[in-house]
Amino acid sequence: MNNRISGIHHITAIAGNAKQNHDFYTQVLGLRLVKKTVNFDDPGTYHFYFGDKVGTPGSILTFFPWEGTRRGKAGTGLATDIAYSVPEGSLEFWNARLTQLNIPITSAGKRFGENYISFEDPDGLSITLLIPNEVDSRAPWTTNEVTEAVATKGFHSITLTLRDGADTGKVLTNVFDYKLIGKEGNRTRYRTDAIDTAAVVDIVELPQGSPSVNAAGTIHHIAFRVKDEATLMAFRKRVLDHGLRITEKIDRNYFFSLYFREPGGVLFEIATDNPGFDVDESVDTLGTSLKLPAQYEEHRKEIEAALPVLS
Repeated sequence: MNNRISGIHHITAIAGNAKQNHDFYTQVLGLRLVKKTVNFDDPGTYHFYFGDKVGTPGSILTFFPWEGTRRGKAGTGLATDIAYSVPEGSLEFWNARLTQLNIPITSAGKRFGENYISFEDPDGLSITLLIPNEVDSRAPWTTNEVTEAVATKGFHSITLTLRDGADTGKVLTNVFDYKLIGKEGNRTRYRTDAIDTAAVVDIVELPQGSPSVNAAGTIHHIAFRVKDEATLMAFRKRVLDHGLRITEKIDRNYFFSLYFREPGGVLFEIATDNPGFDVDESVDTLGTSLKLPAQYEEHRKEIEAALPVLS
């Protein structure tokens, strides 16, 4: 990993119902609820983190479930599809499972020689399950229904939908040190060689595409991974030197972050591995209790009473 961007750290999306969102990702997809906390700016809204056993960077999908928010619309200017890596031979299981649960397959086929199926979560967010060309040795979180032979390993890639991807590609290559891998139709693939997994960003160009509406069922931002705060701040300088505006360092309790908008309009974050999700609860008990940012702890009773019931 060294002092480089090491693929995707986490992806954050918006949902419209906390219980529905929680049940879909833990029960249907079989992810672990790694952290149950609240939105830093809106403590009456949960912030869920779903991932593997410890919330390894590259496995973490997070949600702001704003109750009753309108459904968004996929279009240009946002990330529009999240691809998970799954084991060889597992797509048959997922086809059958999704069919049994009345979840339609929205597309299937190959991307850059990799077999995939896509479907939507209850809010309309596009999720892809994909068998990577390279062996993915990451240990998955498993459940009684989603076993190790079929469970998601973590992210494979994220797709950005843009009217013009050239300037975004320059951020990926010139700032983040990704490499242009190739093109298939209007899809261009970039990959980092700093890590073997969660390493791919695809850009789909729709020059006449209509803008996205960022609400339930859409992606709020993508976070890219660095090992520590020194590396984080080195990349802050690189972003500034590229002519883009970027925030100061922000403490998110489980990682430190910077935010900036890339030229296509997508909100990018750079996030550290440290301190991790076990800073305030043990690995065995991750996600089992509500964790609050320190500034909200004195209001715990009111916050707990306002949050939606999950069981």
